[in-house]
Amino acid sequence: MKQSTTRAVAAVVIVGMVASVVLAGLVSFYASPQPDGLEAVAQDQGFADRARDSAATDSALAGYEVSGVSDERLSLGLAGVVGVGVTTLLGFGLFLVLTAGRARTPDPQA
Repeated sequence: MKQSTTRAVAAVVIVGMVASVVLAGLVSFYASPQPDGLEAVAQDQGFADRARDSAATDSALAGYEVSGVSDERLSLGLAGVVGVGVTTLLGFGLFLVLTAGRARTPDPQA
């Protein structure tokens, strides 16, 4: 890969990561508190009261908050940043696994 292409890809990745962290860490606090998705349907259809706690209710990131952090804004922001970080690491790991064979295969056009 050419050096200019590598720099362009790196710039896109860095800008994407910064945008993701800003959105997850700052903008997520302003999301609507109204129920959405399955929770809204459950309320509309009248079966929300039958919901049970999940096995992860006491986990560190339950409820999109970081346990042990009393400031709600900070707790939500940290949970978002941790989520972006974990997703990025998993995606990068998957990328490395899927492209590992290509790195060892010689380029026929070289």
